[in-house]
Amino acid sequence: MLSTDATVAQRIQDGFEALTRAERQLANIILENYPVSGLGSITTLALNGDVSTPTVARMARKLGFGGFPEMQAQLRAELEATISDPITKHNKWAAAAPDTHILNRFADNVIDNLRNTLKHLSAEEFDRIVDLLSDTNHTVAVVGGRLSHSLASYFFTHMQMMRDGVTLIERNSSSWPHYLLSLKEGDILVAFDMRRYEQDMLRFAEMAKKRGVRIILFTDQWGSPAGKFASHQVHSRIEVPSTWDSSVVTMFILEAIISAVQNQSWETSKARMEDLENLFGKTRLFRKFI
Repeated sequence: MLSTDATVAQRIQDGFEALTRAERQLANIILENYPVSGLGSITTLALNGDVSTPTVARMARKLGFGGFPEMQAQLRAELEATISDPITKHNKWAAAAPDTHILNRFADNVIDNLRNTLKHLSAEEFDRIVDLLSDTNHTVAVVGGRLSHSLASYFFTHMQMMRDGVTLIERNSSSWPHYLLSLKEGDILVAFDMRRYEQDMLRFAEMAKKRGVRIILFTDQWGSPAGKFASHQVHSRIEVPSTWDSSVVTMFILEAIISAVQNQSWETSKARMEDLENLFGKTRLFRKFI
C-alpha cells in the first residue's frame, strides 16, 4: 500500500518493484532531474522516457494518483515548497494556524514528521549506513551548508570520538576542492543539504562521485538535487509552524546512527574514548566536584 502523504519520488521508490519495465524506465527519467522532469506535457514526458502516453497515465495511477494531471500537480507543489523563502513559509502556515498554543502545534508537527520519516526509512537502509560509517578502512568526511553546517559539526564531533579518519569540511565552499584531494575511491562523504538547496553542494557531490567517493546524503522530504550522486539518502520531514524548517527529525536519526555505530564498534571506540577522557583530565577543561 503506497503512502498518500509521500512525495512523488518516495511513491516511485516504494512502488518501484511493482512497475513494469517500461514504467521503471519512465520512473528513472522522472527521478533523474526531479521534480522538473515531470512538469512538461504528458507527450513530452513520454517522448523523454521512450514510452507511450498510456504508460505515463498507467504509472501515475499505480502510484496512487487519479491520473497524470494529479501527479503533476503534486510535483508542482513540491517544486514550490523547495524554493520557498522564510517569509513565504511563514505566510503559508500562519494563514491556517489553529487557535492552539504554539507549543502544542509545534509538537504535533514534529511527531507527525518523525512518524512519516520513519515510514520511509527502512531498517535495512539504516543498517547499511551504519556499516559504512563503522568501517575504519575508509575515511569519512562530513560537510554541511549554510544552516546545516551545525548538523555536520554535531555529527563529526561524535564520530571523531569513536573512530579514526573523520574530517569536518569547513563551511567555506571555496576550500572544498582541497578536502577532495584527500578523498580516495571508496571513502565516504556525509553531506547535508536541505531546501533551498545549495549549488556548491551539488557540484561538490558530483566531483566526489567522479572520484569514487560514496555519498550519504541527509536531505528533506523533497530531496536535494545532489541525491542523484548519492549512494544512500535519508529524507527527513522538516516542515513545522515556523518561518524556519525543523532539524529535530534529522537530529533524531543522526543520534540513532551515532548510537548504532558506537554499539557496533564498542571495543575500539571504548578505548578511544577512555584516551580522550584522560586528555581532557590533563587539560582540566571540565569542572570536577570531588
